[in-house]
Amino acid sequence: MSSETPSKSTTLYFREGSSDKVYQASVESKGAGFVVNFAFGRRGSTLQTGTKTAAPVDYQSAVKVYDKLVREKMAKGYTPGEDGTPYQGTERQADATGVFPQLLNPIDEDEAERLLRDDAWWMQEKFDGKRILIRMDANGVVGTNRKGLVAALPEPIEKQAAALAGQWLMDGEAVGDVYVAFDLLEAADADLRKAPYIDRLTSLCRMLESAGKGAIRLVQTACTIGQVKYKAAGEDEEAESGTGGPLA
Repeated sequence: MSSETPSKSTTLYFREGSSDKVYQASVESKGAGFVVNFAFGRRGSTLQTGTKTAAPVDYQSAVKVYDKLVREKMAKGYTPGEDGTPYQGTERQADATGVFPQLLNPIDEDEAERLLRDDAWWMQEKFDGKRILIRMDANGVVGTNRKGLVAALPEPIEKQAAALAGQWLMDGEAVGDVYVAFDLLEAADADLRKAPYIDRLTSLCRMLESAGKGAIRLVQTACTIGQVKYKAAGEDEEAESGTGGPLA
């Protein structure tokens, strides 16, 4: 390999909650050209490997593929720092909130049928909106997108969020000027993430029951407990003491 075509490599890290991942990318010589290889997985484990170039390419082409790959990973929160703090040392550091939503996983029809019969799972409608978390603390209202970055909120949503009492972290999706809330992750300085969903949903119901049909609304939720079907009020229904009631 000549001095004019040096190899390139980087190791990126991502740590958030129980997730501790590493991603490696490199430009390596192969035959008369170069390839872009990668490896990823949990830190300390055997990494899965692959390549972004099916066949060797010239050095400049390989560097373009490599640079694009690194940019994409850093846009998702990976950083060169080994502590893995999302966006640390990048131009997005000032916009990073340190909060990330748990993203949805696609399932097939058979899995959906199984979950519908499982008492441990709850059902909610997914709207075609933008996934947003909203935090209210001493600094005011802050929206966070699915990448963990500060996101602007529509004025009606921000105004109603500011009117809700206490400090809290809510999860949901923005559909135009309406925010459909489906989870409460923090409230009154308490982390509710490990609490049963029925407890989090009940707290969310009570929090929103005084808000009326404004810009922040509770998603309709259904579950089956034993032989009885229950619901929590959605945007077109009223909750009874925030606990829900039997479905007709």
